[in-house]
Amino acid sequence: MLSEIPTAPPATPLLDRVDAGWPLRELTTQELVDLAEELRAYLLYSVGQTGGHFGAGLGVVELTVALHHVYNTPHDRIVWDVGHQTYPHKILTGRMRKMHSMRQASGLAGFPKRAESEYDTFGVGHSSTSISAAVGMALANRRLDVARKVVAVIGDGAITGGMAFEALAHAGHTRPNMLVVLNDNQMSIGHNKGGLATYFAKIWASKTYIAMRRGSKRVLEKIRPAWELAKRTEEHMKGMVAPGTMFEELGFHYIGPLDGHDLPGLIHTLQNMKDLEGPQFLHIRTMKGKGFLPAEEDPVGYHAINKIEDKPKPPAATAIPARPAGPKYQDVFGKWLCDMAERDNRLIGITPAMCEGSGMVEFARRFPDRYYDVAIAEQHALTLAAGMACEGLKPVVAIYSTFLQRGYDQLIHDIALQNLDVTFGIDRAGLVGQDGPTHHGAFDLSFLRCIPNIVIGAPSDENLCRQMLYTAFLHEGPAAVRYPRGTGPGADIAGEMTQLEIGRAAHIRGGEQVAILNFGALLGQAMDAAKRLNATVVDMRWVKPLDERMVLELIQRHALLVTLEENAIAGGAGAAVHELLAAQGVAMPILNLGIPDAFIEHGSHADQLAWTGLNADGIVRRIELALRSSSNQIQSEAVLNFPGTVEAAPKRR
Repeated sequence: MLSEIPTAPPATPLLDRVDAGWPLRELTTQELVDLAEELRAYLLYSVGQTGGHFGAGLGVVELTVALHHVYNTPHDRIVWDVGHQTYPHKILTGRMRKMHSMRQASGLAGFPKRAESEYDTFGVGHSSTSISAAVGMALANRRLDVARKVVAVIGDGAITGGMAFEALAHAGHTRPNMLVVLNDNQMSIGHNKGGLATYFAKIWASKTYIAMRRGSKRVLEKIRPAWELAKRTEEHMKGMVAPGTMFEELGFHYIGPLDGHDLPGLIHTLQNMKDLEGPQFLHIRTMKGKGFLPAEEDPVGYHAINKIEDKPKPPAATAIPARPAGPKYQDVFGKWLCDMAERDNRLIGITPAMCEGSGMVEFARRFPDRYYDVAIAEQHALTLAAGMACEGLKPVVAIYSTFLQRGYDQLIHDIALQNLDVTFGIDRAGLVGQDGPTHHGAFDLSFLRCIPNIVIGAPSDENLCRQMLYTAFLHEGPAAVRYPRGTGPGADIAGEMTQLEIGRAAHIRGGEQVAILNFGALLGQAMDAAKRLNATVVDMRWVKPLDERMVLELIQRHALLVTLEENAIAGGAGAAVHELLAAQGVAMPILNLGIPDAFIEHGSHADQLAWTGLNADGIVRRIELALRSSSNQIQSEAVLNFPGTVEAAPKRR
């Protein structure tokens, strides 16, 4: 048991052999046990060097070793859900020497990625997709007559998503040959403890029991009353000692719960289940953060970690003390939520399993009867809010931009169509850095702007975020405030809350020839560029409704309008400006700066701004190019040729 993350590479003789190409399937059971310990130590070291997801990977070390030992990967398919737990998988599949590049520009992705390795059979990042993908693969194998095993690994959090249950129901109906492994780390789904449950799980996975079950079925099916009695007796017996009755009812052969850290037992069970016909379900219990004491004691806090930095040298006597980092936008939201809840007892806070990430911990503690975590169920979160709004409450939904995509139908039909009073705090809007394309909030302005009745705010600093949230909450109807990941420019945050005029922009800087219309958190980059160009800067603040009067005034005094947003150019805030001028019959050169028509790779946020031309240098460069152009046609940012776009995955046989 380790209590500190190693800062030097551990000795890993077996792991080195596997990385050099030694087949995992040829190792003995004892060698595999030793390999698992080496793998856990190397995982601790590598994540300490790079930062990244942490606890989930430690919890599935034994499972990962067992799966790659029993199954003929990559011919056989392993589909991982979400992907937080796949660092051990990456280490075992030829990427050990590249772990130092994890989540960095041009390095390994933090999630499975088909273009990265043939062992990454399905690209993930959002939860609850693995079973659906595995069912599709298994049915394709049946259709193509390919002898290939398919395994889906899903956690107890991800299986709460409705999509997972849709896939389970379909698998029970179509009965493909596949295995679902439920990794229950005891943080979401309860389980039966004790020797009896483990004992019976081993019996149900034994070849003797399986053979007896098959033989009895062939005989007793001819005598229907006897078969129904035997079936009910088995179900009741399992129901007394295991939580698997539901999965049996869905059509799966359920085994478990088993100790997920008992590597020999896992290998034995998987070997017995490997060649069974139809859908199989293996339930294992694991400990998130296994083998690292701080993570075992605080699995939430050690879900992911930052890079372990060298101990800083003592500051020089004359050194100027650094300005303390301001609060993250999520904390600004959390503080506003608590303050607003004190004022209005109608406020209800809702989150789809992102309490910590959305800054709601304090709200949940102080207002437990007004806090709802609906698990990974974004669609339900939105319609739940709609139902509450129908009865006079004022729900606030805290949700990441990328996850709001999952509740789009509910946003339209259940909330906006009925003009219900629901406020959205949309976190992680824009480019999010190391988590990459699965987590970028690149599309919310585009998919929100086309919905009637909704108000959309895009604050440029922390104080404006607080005041916009207050304004959105007071607005009687659907309203959304989108803000980025991490900290802002460090604006002083007023304790007093002031209602803003919706749809009113702020003139920030006067200039000549060029007017930059900023939407959101890139105001600092816009100001740096404007100083170099002597350009006008307007903080637009509201994407919908647009400050039309401000835009029409700007075109009278400038030769070029530039829209700036950390959102897809297609359909975004810049498109709203185009639509306004077209409706007014105005021909005006416009340069739209935003995220190009491409998926942007993982890397630092600064890298991503540079790749997309959204830092000050890129803004200046693009404006200068536009000014040199003799064309009077409306311009927009094309797909850029930069290293930060996601490459397509190769086709697999």
